[in-house]
Amino acid sequence: MNYVVGVDIGTQSTKALLVDEHGAIVAQRASAYQPDTPKPLWAEQWPAVWLKAVVECVAACVSDAKAAGIAVGSIKALCVSSLYGGSGIPVDTDMRPLAPCLIWMDRRATAQVDWVRENVDLERLYTITGNGVDSYYGYTKMLWLRENEPDVWAHTRYFLPPNAYVIYLLTGEVAVDHSSAGNIGGVYDIARRDWSDEALDMLGIPATMMPERLVESSEVVGGLLSQWTEQLGLEAGTAVVAGGVDAAMATFAAGVTRAGQHVAMIGTSMCWGYINQRVDARHGLISMPHVFNGQHDIYVFGGAITAGASVTWYREQFCHAEIEAARATPHGDPHRLLEASAAQVPAGADGVLFLPYLMGERSPVWDAQASGAFVGLSLFHTRAHLYRAVLEGVTFALRHNIEAGRKGAQSLDDRLIVVGGAAHSDLWMQIIADVTGYPVYTIEQDVEAAMGAALLAALGVGLVSREAAQGGWVTLVERAQPDAQRMALYEQRFGAYVDLYPALKPVMHRLHTS
Repeated sequence: MNYVVGVDIGTQSTKALLVDEHGAIVAQRASAYQPDTPKPLWAEQWPAVWLKAVVECVAACVSDAKAAGIAVGSIKALCVSSLYGGSGIPVDTDMRPLAPCLIWMDRRATAQVDWVRENVDLERLYTITGNGVDSYYGYTKMLWLRENEPDVWAHTRYFLPPNAYVIYLLTGEVAVDHSSAGNIGGVYDIARRDWSDEALDMLGIPATMMPERLVESSEVVGGLLSQWTEQLGLEAGTAVVAGGVDAAMATFAAGVTRAGQHVAMIGTSMCWGYINQRVDARHGLISMPHVFNGQHDIYVFGGAITAGASVTWYREQFCHAEIEAARATPHGDPHRLLEASAAQVPAGADGVLFLPYLMGERSPVWDAQASGAFVGLSLFHTRAHLYRAVLEGVTFALRHNIEAGRKGAQSLDDRLIVVGGAAHSDLWMQIIADVTGYPVYTIEQDVEAAMGAALLAALGVGLVSREAAQGGWVTLVERAQPDAQRMALYEQRFGAYVDLYPALKPVMHRLHTS
């Protein structure tokens, strides 16, 4: 029996799992951390944090495998996926990081967005890249570094996505997968599947800062360097596979490989995406080559910046009683207590609406100065009402993206797959079914992007065929069916949700600049 390791570097944790060539999980590990947020709307991470977590998780998985009697020589490949790294890690000619990575959540580049809008042919940029202009995108973050960190800019040799940087350290090879390259936005030609010299020239970003080697997500970048054998427990020369952006990887893990299939990944953020063969930036969604069949298929997605992060924020700020109560019980989870209370609140939270714009918002709003809000409060409402309103607000953001996606999708299947931490919540799955009108399915196994990485590792070294990889390694289970009565109520509330942002936008912006 042969084995592979899949790794996913996330915003708040890194996960690794070791599976056999049929996808059976032998070992898995996770290591938690938090991004640095030194100023409002800033979010960054030093890559040493990610590397440490990767080493810890992989080494633990390999150790468990050895304890189970698995020969290290039978572990044939390792694949690394990662969060969208925004700007990427600026490294010098010795490949040393010059500054932290400005990750997807960072929204500091508002002035650079204005500059692009005023100085660049936007229609041409949309046509080339299939993407828009926002401080979410990596290229605007690069421009921020150019304007605000001139020493960093002057010494930058490459901008490397998180997975590419870790893979470089493991193999000594510099390569960027197409999904990570496309997600940067304004520097990648989506039709040619290559860096765009024309777009780079318009933006004033030297083409030499983009690594020359672009690879498929299933491609072997190189072999593991001998210096890592002791720390990781793997043999020197073990194949290291390119991987890709975590949202696309989680989508692949769910078996999504054909046009029309769509998945919502709800973790710290929310990414809803589908497979297509064409793009149109005017619909407000994000496009990149898919991690499977990426020369043909495009992963088109939109999402909320603070999905699970909104839930965590609410819990940490307002639910100390539930946190303490959970600590007093074995394996206590405050979310279960909160969910039990919120389940007693009727759909619609008795008139409370929540806008989950706690770090600005991505698609289809695209406003770094958007802010969160509870609307409709009265003395009648309790913390349970507000907790339910948070779950509903994030779900309204999901539907907002689905409605935008319908405009460009060739088709959308009649079911919605949900992956990520939100899938642990029965209440949230039912809310999603009722708000979107789709039956909701989740992955039976407690895995997402890391399983996609493991499957790509197996594909990359020929342990599975492309045909077998299309079906995935996971089992989907039905979690919720939409209820007609609640759907009708949510249809009205969704209309109010959509109207709320434009009504509050002038005030949001005044508060942001005052």
